[in-house]
Amino acid sequence: MQKKLLVVFSVFTLALIALIGRLMYIEYTSGDKYEKIVLSQQEYDSTTIPFRRGDIVDTKGTILATSKDVYNLILDCKVLNSDKTDVEPTIKAIVQAFPDLQADTIRNLIKKSPKSQYNILKKELSYDQIQTMETILNDQKKYPNINGIWFEKKYERSYPYGSIGSGVVGFTTNDNSGIAGIENYYNSTLNGVNGREYGYLNSDNNFQKTIKNAVDGDTIVSTIDLNIQSVVDQQIAAFQEKYRNGVRAGAGSKNTGVIVMNPNNGEVLAMGYYPNYNSANPRDLSAYYTQEQLNTMSADDKMNTLNNLWQNWCVTHTYEPGSTAKPFTVSAGIDSGKLKGNETYLCTGSETIDGVTIHCVNRSGHGLETISDALRNSCNAALMQMSYAIGVDTFTHYQNVFGFGLKTNIDLPGEARTDSLIYSAKNMSAIDLATNAFGQNFNTTMIQLASAFCSVVNGGYYYQPHVVKKVTDASGNTVQDMSDTLVKQTISQSTSDTLKGYLQTVVQPNGTGKYAKIPGYSMGGKTGTAQKLPRGQGNYLVSFIGYVPQKNPQVVIYVIVDEPNAADEAHSTFAQEITKNILTQILPYMNIYQDEPITAAETAVTDNTTPSEGTTDTPEATATGTTKGAQ
Repeated sequence: MQKKLLVVFSVFTLALIALIGRLMYIEYTSGDKYEKIVLSQQEYDSTTIPFRRGDIVDTKGTILATSKDVYNLILDCKVLNSDKTDVEPTIKAIVQAFPDLQADTIRNLIKKSPKSQYNILKKELSYDQIQTMETILNDQKKYPNINGIWFEKKYERSYPYGSIGSGVVGFTTNDNSGIAGIENYYNSTLNGVNGREYGYLNSDNNFQKTIKNAVDGDTIVSTIDLNIQSVVDQQIAAFQEKYRNGVRAGAGSKNTGVIVMNPNNGEVLAMGYYPNYNSANPRDLSAYYTQEQLNTMSADDKMNTLNNLWQNWCVTHTYEPGSTAKPFTVSAGIDSGKLKGNETYLCTGSETIDGVTIHCVNRSGHGLETISDALRNSCNAALMQMSYAIGVDTFTHYQNVFGFGLKTNIDLPGEARTDSLIYSAKNMSAIDLATNAFGQNFNTTMIQLASAFCSVVNGGYYYQPHVVKKVTDASGNTVQDMSDTLVKQTISQSTSDTLKGYLQTVVQPNGTGKYAKIPGYSMGGKTGTAQKLPRGQGNYLVSFIGYVPQKNPQVVIYVIVDEPNAADEAHSTFAQEITKNILTQILPYMNIYQDEPITAAETAVTDNTTPSEGTTDTPEATATGTTKGAQ
């Protein structure tokens, strides 16, 4: 038994000695080869494959935001140092491909951090910029000693049209987080899921791998029409430039906003505002401040300024609408039966309610006014007298029906709440009712009023406003169809027809909206001149909302100019000027053609007057006392 055990022990000892010898031989003859394999397994065991964020396109497929391939040049010092003979050839190849990199800088990095595995030598290189290095890495015969270099693929967000439609499009941070606009609201839809690459790179630079592919984000097809949006943004900019040298230096207004909508489905065709930002460079404030001013601003001040720019003024800002609210008062009266349509009102220039005198736009009085006259002349006194007949309960009911005080739930971030900025039937006094009737003493947002107005002129159908039409995958297949959402009916078809008849008179040569009229096109609309708080300071928010054509409206446009840069701000003609310039360009593009003869009176208005003359739409709100929802 002892002999047998000795034999077995001897056999195992000899086998172990043989194994050790074999390992020593392999180490001596092929150690470098297997060391590279082990290192490669460590470095390439799991590599992230980034997803591509989905595009944002306009309604016709034009790209508004996209993600383009970029590459970071990565140096792995640990792998490179595994064979010292590879160091200098690799450095030489890097400098050959990228002459702006210094050989000594790379050499020092390798010496200082010999075990570092992730060093970015160049960032955000285009595909063309990496081709020289790619050729070197793929030519093992000519360049056999290149090691520790690889390209990290990433995606960079690109905005081909910069500031055009930036308030709707938004922008992203470097980690694919959407900030503002569609980028923010549809962030999870636009983002995909990263993939992973498992495996190793052998000594012959051949991957042995398993890949879980990345899932790219979906594409957002918006309702925005780039051509219409471009006209809107250009006209806002032109207005700012034209009036920049008014009583205040710098800009044509404090704020300007424009919304263009399809009244028959709630689609927003364009939405622009001033001041805005460039989606491609959203933190650039040089358009509004000099370098000296920027140098004196604290980091918090800059951030607050940027946050204000990034907020879509048409959605997030609240204000007193002024006389653009009058069509809703008349609609409430006609639709409820409180007004028959044949009423007349005597305007003496003011109304006295509970001892408070509230003036009309014409302090001398308009005289005897029909309902149509009251809208055409923007008569506050007549509207106040209508409110007596309508009553608090009916008035507040229709405010709710039209969506005032409620969010529209438009698919954009930051929509303002206005529920606390309007009165309820319980707390509305006679003075509150009277001032609300002509658009003061309550607050709204642009998208809120524009959406409600669409229902006034389209037969009474309130559609949820939206900026996205559908979602498609990377192959173009529809993932989600954002069907037009009919929320409710606000007024009857007959009431809508009656209101359109009234509103058409507003843009006639004797109406307050005559400067917005496009010769040869039937249309209607309403002007607004709201006196801002505190009253009596000469600050006004002027506006115009209108539609084309008269019979079957295809487009609604709403323009606001907040504190025009003029000695006398109280003229809606500033807003009418922008409206007319926009409509003149977009109507032919939209295949909306002239449908009525051009009259001599229209030509006279166009040729012989300018909006800056201030001949129409003088202050429409001069009520004293407290006001709901101060700005």
